[in-house]
Amino acid sequence: MTTVFDPIDLSGTQLGNRIAMAPMTRSRAFGDGLTVTDSTVEYYSQRAGAGLIITEGIQPSVTGQGYPDTPGLHSDEQVAAWRRVTDAVHAEGGTIFAQIMHAGRIGHPVLFPDGRSSVAPSAVAAAGQLFTHEGPKDFLAPRELTAEEIRSVVDDFAAAARNAIEAGFDGVELHGANGYLIHQFLAPNTNLRTDEWGGPVENRIRFAVEVTRAVAAAIGAERTGLRLSPGNVYNDIVETDTEALYPALVEQLEPLGLGYLHITETSAGARDVTIAVRKQFSGTLILNPVTEGPTDHRVLPLVEDGIADILAFGALFLANPDLPVRLRSEGPYNTPDTASFFGGGDQGYTDYPAL
Repeated sequence: MTTVFDPIDLSGTQLGNRIAMAPMTRSRAFGDGLTVTDSTVEYYSQRAGAGLIITEGIQPSVTGQGYPDTPGLHSDEQVAAWRRVTDAVHAEGGTIFAQIMHAGRIGHPVLFPDGRSSVAPSAVAAAGQLFTHEGPKDFLAPRELTAEEIRSVVDDFAAAARNAIEAGFDGVELHGANGYLIHQFLAPNTNLRTDEWGGPVENRIRFAVEVTRAVAAAIGAERTGLRLSPGNVYNDIVETDTEALYPALVEQLEPLGLGYLHITETSAGARDVTIAVRKQFSGTLILNPVTEGPTDHRVLPLVEDGIADILAFGALFLANPDLPVRLRSEGPYNTPDTASFFGGGDQGYTDYPAL
């Protein structure tokens, strides 16, 4: 019987276990030009016992930023800063993928040095507010991307992926979930386009497919993963055709030979879609499962039962740098400090104790 503590071959990359650290925004890129710092190096190297670390979302361009103090992978300084992180993780025997995240309409002009607008498939503002250094700001209507600009954004993803490899990452994960740009193209309430990028399902999946193909061509499909969150309503997303949308998308992705798909479940009904994707996708499936209580050792049978190949843990890994050890012993677990999740210093970042 396969367990999460068994090794796995991730398309040629050998992982010591089947426990992944899920990507989590921490908003602590305080270096020059939104670069990561010494604390970031320590944070990730502390968690190198994961079979796979997936970093916080990293913007592929200036316009891709969605929150204050999030890091990029589009300048030489950012590449050099991330190299220190990957070197430290590798020195501890870990494997680390960079999550490339373009926030799309989730952002605000105050984040950008020239006050530009955020961009998206269509000029539809998200409900809610963004917390900035100037206080809460209402989300504004983004500028609709032209067809030429969409091609340019695809190129930005590929360029960031090449930068990730230059920075020493073992691969990249594309963020196609949680209401960010790729997800905005998938959802009918954020994609009102009538050209080849919008309308029926086969057009709305086009951006996700083109970005994934471009990145796979740039760095190798075996080093490329994609995160999806079927049915997720986060960031004011409304999907009306989830059951048709994701099978159509996976059908296009399957021939690429990707390193993995990463499914984030957000509701009890999402398990049906997960199982459908599992049957359709022949590669490695990483699952961040929905649970009634904390996502801890009680979800480990999902690997034993064949629902997933790797399990991803978010807040529990944030608070427990030695999480694989704690999962094996079924606890005890440190409690995450929610007040320090986004921004701040080392408190709630690098000071959680190991057993």
